[in-house]
This record gives sequence, structure tokens and C-alpha cells, in this order.
Amino acid sequence: MKGDLSVNDNIQFRSGSAAGQDPATRVLIVTAVAAEREAILRGLGGSARFEVIAAGAGTAAAAAGTAAALAAGAYGCVISAGIGGGFPRCAPVGSLAVASEMIAADLGAETPEGFRSAAELGFGSNTVPAAHGTAEALAAALAAAGLPVSTGPVLTVSTATGTAGTAAALAARHPGAVAEAMEGHGVAVAAQRFGIAALELRAISNPVGPRDRAAWQIPAALDALAAAAAILLEVL
Repeated sequence: MKGDLSVNDNIQFRSGSAAGQDPATRVLIVTAVAAEREAILRGLGGSARFEVIAAGAGTAAAAAGTAAALAAGAYGCVISAGIGGGFPRCAPVGSLAVASEMIAADLGAETPEGFRSAAELGFGSNTVPAAHGTAEALAAALAAAGLPVSTGPVLTVSTATGTAGTAAALAARHPGAVAEAMEGHGVAVAAQRFGIAALELRAISNPVGPRDRAAWQIPAALDALAAAAAILLEVL
């Protein structure tokens, strides 16, 4: 995953004002690091409807950066986008994943009976659904463009999975999960607080499971992310 990419400490706002545009047509895209942001910008080709920021890695940075951007400008949609790990059975390396929901997968507590989510503990939901209809439309457009794509829950984790045992536990707790990353739920919670629809788009750089850095395909995943960003122009 992107832990080996350099993090841009300062949130970068895309150059070019969208003044005068209908806020409902403007889209905020939140990445973690500069390399992801640059891939997205490459795919968007300079469209002024899209604001792209690198908010930092992890849920807290993602939520804070998203909230700051939403407080500073008006948008109709927010997208958490970047590279991530894919569950091999449905999201192989090199493919794309579109979230049906964003889940804080490790937010909870260990108990003698096993892991209990924040929701099970009575601390509120740990899931934010993706924008109804839009996620399906995006996945369909990506597939129509010949890009391999899967749709399902995308898990947000604080610690990237590095063992087969953890991968199996996550898959068992979240049937149908297609990918994991570290920011989607934070972005989605911030968007939800502002009453704005949220999506998550991931390009798969590595399988969820045993950590094998030599097998990661980050440049190819960034290229896939750029290709997917070009499709966003058609869908949103």
C-alpha cells in the first residue's frame, strides 16, 4: 500500500478557481499523498470542476483535510481516491475497486469473544454508504472503458494488513469486501457531516495479506488511478 510513498505534509489545493460554477457540479477528490494526487490530476486533464487535495495518510488526516476543504468551498460530491490493497478473490493487483460502503474495519475493541466493532459496542455506526446510484454508475463506466473493476465494501484500517491471518479475519467479518486502505471512512464521515455524498475509488497495488514489498505494483496502480480519473469526467 502507500506507506512507502512520501506524504505531503501540507494539503495541496488544485490550482484554478471554479468561481461561478454551480456548486452541485463541483467535486472534491481527497488523496493521501502527492503521487496519488498527481495521478488523479493527470487523468482529469485540467478540468476546473474538480478540486484535488493530498490530505495525508490515515483516517484523522483524511477527515481533517476533507472537513477543511468542505468548509472553504461548496461541492456536490466528495471522493476518497488512491491506491490500496485488494482482496485477491475479487480485486486483483492492477484492477480498480469502487466502494459500495466505507467501513472503519478496526474501530472497536478486542474482547474474550473476539473483535467487536464500534457499532456492536454501542458507539455508533462504523459504516458510511457510498452515494446511491453513483457508485454503480462509476463502476459500469469503468467496465465499459475496459478497465477491470469490482464493487463492494472498502475497509478503512489504521494498520495495513500484513499477515494471512489478519486478512482472513477481515474477510470473515466483512463478507464481500473488495479492498482496504487507510482514509476512506474518514473522508466519508467528514462528507456526511456536511450533508454531501461520498464515494471511494481505489487502484489495487498489492494483495491484502502477507506483506511482500517486492510484489507491489505502485507505478501500475497509479497509472490505473489516472485512467479511472479520466472516466470520472464522464460520470460526474
